[in-house]
Amino acid sequence: MVYQDGHVDFSLARISEDNCCAQCLGDCLSSDLPCACAAETGGEFVYTQKGLLKEEFLDEAISVSLDPQRKHFYYCEICPLQNEPQQRHGKIKLCKGHLTRKFIKECWSKCGCSKKCGNRVVQRGIQAALQVYAAPEGKGWGVRSVNALKKGTFICEYVGEIVTNQELYERNNERAAKKERHTYPVLLDADWGSERILEDEEALCLDATEFGNIGRFINHRCYDSNLIEIPVEVETPDHHYYRLAFFTTRDTEPMEELTWDYGIQFDDKYHPIKAFKCKCGSMGCRDKKRRH
Repeated sequence: MVYQDGHVDFSLARISEDNCCAQCLGDCLSSDLPCACAAETGGEFVYTQKGLLKEEFLDEAISVSLDPQRKHFYYCEICPLQNEPQQRHGKIKLCKGHLTRKFIKECWSKCGCSKKCGNRVVQRGIQAALQVYAAPEGKGWGVRSVNALKKGTFICEYVGEIVTNQELYERNNERAAKKERHTYPVLLDADWGSERILEDEEALCLDATEFGNIGRFINHRCYDSNLIEIPVEVETPDHHYYRLAFFTTRDTEPMEELTWDYGIQFDDKYHPIKAFKCKCGSMGCRDKKRRH
């Protein structure tokens, strides 16, 4: 775990009895009743016995991502994306809204179940045979699976440095001056809406430019990507700190490129990173300035 100024607090002491299933034994999925860890996912486990996301949970997450309604968004009182710390004493720019995503809560060390419990999928790491390759159409590197994958398969996490929004802003200015390449950052914004005014050290992002994993090579695709990102809580009971996990949205063929929708609004001038020219090729591409 690499971070600088971000206020990051991972501690076993912060996980109470209400946030784990200390009384469980063996495999929680084999029990007649869902354990305490399932409370975050509506009182039901989201994984099947084969380690796939249940279709109902996955389809709902996909639906919210593809066609979000106003009820699916929350709005910061002072949005750290629209208002840099040094500007917050002036005119406040309105928050454009953050998507409320479905969460997964996995069992962990304080739970009484075994490490083979079916409610421990993401924390076991990558199981699919993934390959980084030179993607076509000038997209640079890409990621594909050697084998066919079932809908709801866990692929990998998105890993990077935990940095504050302000750190990211300063890094981007330095990289722009040096004309250095960077990866597109991921906001850890799942719980921003619970704070009236978010402190800068709590407005966190993942920057995979210098430190990352295979997830940094997954290319963007507007609208019809075959992966979706879902926040997963393991070490902490609150939405500020979580793992961002990719799951397949449909069955995929062997050697098919794996893509995910970064959620970019290509006309947003206030995002910490200037949007790239999209080369996804999707019929639903949101880059209106793209030349055919």
